[in-house]
Parts: sequence; structure tokens; C-alpha cells
Amino acid sequence: MTILKNRPSALSKDEFMHQFSGVYEHSDWVAELLWDQIQVSIESECFDTVDAISAQMKGIVDTASYDLKLALLRAHPDLAGKAALAGELTDDSTSEQAGVGLDQLSEDEFQRFQHINDSYKAKFEFPFIMAVKGATKVQIFDGFESRIDNTVDAEFNRAVNEVHKIAGFRLADK
Repeated sequence: MTILKNRPSALSKDEFMHQFSGVYEHSDWVAELLWDQIQVSIESECFDTVDAISAQMKGIVDTASYDLKLALLRAHPDLAGKAALAGELTDDSTSEQAGVGLDQLSEDEFQRFQHINDSYKAKFEFPFIMAVKGATKVQIFDGFESRIDNTVDAEFNRAVNEVHKIAGFRLADK
């Protein structure tokens, strides 16, 4: 059980939001709701571990409405997409995508990503989401191929689980 260096229970709201709002991509509401939970907890120091923060944030997302979860999914950038080219990714997304070489694609690979991203979004109405840390380009392409035939419900649930994995990686780096 890893204690976070900046104990969440001892942080001001601004400090807390600065540290945790980016865990779930462009979805500050997750950190806001966690902050509220910590404030009303009798044992707020029980939130000072990576596991506790991770479990609470996951629970907040899992119990959110379909519309909030869909907004969370839609807040994620395309892998190797236009936002990456324009330098518009969050620092975390930039690091995650660069870590698997998505910032160094050949023209053919880039075009393949664009085609697959477009096909995926046309079917599911949210971007393809995969926790890419530690993956290879081949594994990402295979992920696209294996998931494109999923039902919308199955893929929605898979995408939410991938978001949780991404959040877990981000929390582990805190």
C-alpha cells in the first residue's frame, strides 16, 4: 500500500485539484466528487494511499450516469490524432503516446491510424481508448482490429475499463 507523498487528506482544494484533476482526462468532476467525499469522511487519512484514491475515483466513475461516462470517453484524444499533431494533448497524454512511439509514426502508419480512428468513432461515437503504456504499435493496431466488431455496449464498457487503467497508471506516477 503506497502512501502518496502529498497526503490528499491534508491538501487544500486547489492543491488537491491541481494534483488529481488530470487523472481522468479533462474530467475534473471526478476529482471534485472525490474531494467532497474526503471532506465528509470521519477518517479522511484513509484516502492517502494510491489504492484508496484509485478505488474511490473508479467508484465515482462507475456510478456516474451514462451521459457523464460518455462525456468522459469523448474527452479522450484520438491515438496519434490531430490533437497530437497540433500539440494540444495534455502532458499525460503526450507522454503516454510518445512512450509507445505514436509521435514517430511513418506516413503510412499515421494514415492507418486516421482511418481506424475515423471508422471506430463512426461506429461507437467516442474515440478508441486503450491504456497504451507498455504497449507496442502492433498491439494498438491489434486492439483496434479486435474491438471494432464489438457491440456498442460491450465497447462502451471496455473503453471505461481502459480509462480506469489509464487513471491507475497516472496515479501510480504521483
